[in-house]
Amino acid sequence: MKNIAVIGAGTMGNGIAHTFAQKGFKVQLVDINKKSLDKGLATISKNLDRMIAKEKITETEKQDTLSNISIYTTIEEGVKLVDLVIEAATENLDLKLKIFKQLDKSCSSNTILASNTSSISITQIAAVTSKPKRVIGMHFMNPVPIMKLVEVINGYNTDRAITQTIMALSKTLDKIPVEVNDYPGFVANRILMPMLNEAIETLYNNVAGVKEIDTVMKLGMGHPMGPLQLADFIGLDVCLSILNVMYNGFKNPKYAPCPLLITMVNAGKLGVKSGEGFYDYSKNKKAENVSNQFTK
Repeated sequence: MKNIAVIGAGTMGNGIAHTFAQKGFKVQLVDINKKSLDKGLATISKNLDRMIAKEKITETEKQDTLSNISIYTTIEEGVKLVDLVIEAATENLDLKLKIFKQLDKSCSSNTILASNTSSISITQIAAVTSKPKRVIGMHFMNPVPIMKLVEVINGYNTDRAITQTIMALSKTLDKIPVEVNDYPGFVANRILMPMLNEAIETLYNNVAGVKEIDTVMKLGMGHPMGPLQLADFIGLDVCLSILNVMYNGFKNPKYAPCPLLITMVNAGKLGVKSGEGFYDYSKNKKAENVSNQFTK
């Protein structure tokens, strides 16, 4: 397996493309938006420059990595002759189902179809294809080139041989794959998102301020980043989407998103990506506390 297609050139997509290309895979990066592709390649180049500055790679290795990536603006062209497709589009069910229907028509019968979804059912995604046994989840963590974990998610029909192939492939990337089964949120987000949501509830109820909540979790629990800053980093819209998937999947009120989270997303306060969330990133990318007008 040496030819990979990645659908989506955003944060996760370009990170996945970077990781595979750096390990010598030929990567076909696909996005309908040419500006997104150019931005994705620029991000990869900048991240490789950081690695050069830290003496982790050489300039030659950077150029070799970039030469392994080709860009395409259509799925039909971008998935030709690939062994594996990894979909890394926005966490939206309708969009993912549309993409997998296209992949089913465009890919060969031997291609493995994977989704980088962080919460959406692999079984539901696989059901729109004619090859559900060859559909699996590969949930990478952000930032992909650095984080070691890959959640490998079995759909109801995923063939055991496909799971074993993806587990082995993940190890060739110097990742640590963990096999899980297909329930809303899988393992990582089933545990993480309620914690982030509870931190937001704590702020909403005026128990403590943003910095105070994050400081307690960093100093008291040994977390490298406070939950509110982490939510900003993930994207508050993404957090809301994942919580909604779990709430709808389990029908359990403990997964219901905090009203403050809903209001902030509606107000366009999405975290780092919008320049402001629980912290202000507009001036210098450093997290500066902002007073939240939506707390009780």
